[in-house]
Amino acid sequence: MFRFFGSEYEKSAIKISILSIAVNLALSAFKLFCGIFGRSEAMISDSAHSLSDVFSTFIVIIGIRLAAKKSDVDHRYGHERLECVAAVFLSVLLGLAGLGIGFSGIRSILGERNYTAPSVIAAAAAVVSVVVKEIMYHFTKRTAKKIGSDALMADAWHHRSDALSSVGSFAGIMGARLGFPAADPLAGVIICVFILHSAFEIFKDAADKMVDKSCDEETESKMALTALGTEGVMSLDMLKTRLFGSRIYVDIEISADKDLSLLKAHAIAQNVHDRIESEFPLVKHCMIHVNPR
Repeated sequence: MFRFFGSEYEKSAIKISILSIAVNLALSAFKLFCGIFGRSEAMISDSAHSLSDVFSTFIVIIGIRLAAKKSDVDHRYGHERLECVAAVFLSVLLGLAGLGIGFSGIRSILGERNYTAPSVIAAAAAVVSVVVKEIMYHFTKRTAKKIGSDALMADAWHHRSDALSSVGSFAGIMGARLGFPAADPLAGVIICVFILHSAFEIFKDAADKMVDKSCDEETESKMALTALGTEGVMSLDMLKTRLFGSRIYVDIEISADKDLSLLKAHAIAQNVHDRIESEFPLVKHCMIHVNPR
C-alpha cells in the first residue's frame, strides 16, 4: 500500500488509465460496427457507454495528477480531495450515460423507431465485451486498492457497469432473435437502472470523503486497541477519525501518569503516534494529546 502520493502512485494509476482508454476506444469502435451491421440498438447504446468511459478515464488522470501535488501555501493539508472531485464528475457522467441508454430504449419500446431483430454478430460482440470489461474491472480494481485511489476505483466500477450493460445487450439481442423484438430496447432500460445505481454509489462514496466522514467502526476499534496497547497509556479518553479523500486524519487523547516528566509523556505520545501511522498506512496524520491521571 502506498502511504503517500508520489511517483510510484502516479505511475501505477496513469499506466492502468492509459490501458483503459486504449481498450475502451477499441471496444467502442468494435461494438458500434457490430451494432450497425447487426441491427442492434442495444449494442449501439453499449458502444456509446464504452465511449463515455474514455472521457471519464481522462478525468481520472487529471484528478490523480492534481491530487498528487504536494502541500503548498494555499493548501496546507494537500490536494487529496481533488480525487473525490474527479470521482463526483465520473458519477455524473456515468449517470448521464445511463439515462441516455434508458431514454433510447423507452423510445423504441413506445414505437417511435422502426425496429428489426438484430443479427448474431451483435450477440457475439456482447460476449466479447463482457469478457474484456470484466477483465478490466478486476485489473483496475486491484490496482485501485493497492494504491488507495478513489478515482481509479470509480473507473473500475465504470468497467463493471459496461460489462453489465453488455450482459443486458446480449439478453435483449437473443430475446429479439427468438421472436420478442421489444427485448432489445427493453435490455437498454434495464441496463440504465444498473448504471444509475453504480453512479449513485460512486457519488455517495466520494461525497462522504469530502465531508469528513469517520472511518468504519472496525478500523477505529483496531486503532483504539493499538493506542491502549502502547506502554505507558493508562486509558483512551477520545478517538476521532475523518476521511480526507482516500487518506485518514486521526485525533487521540490518552491518559498517562501525572507524575511523569514532560519528556516521558511526550515519548509515550510519540510511540502511539508512530504505531498508528505504521499499522494503518492510509493515515496521513495522527495528533496525540496526553491527559494527566
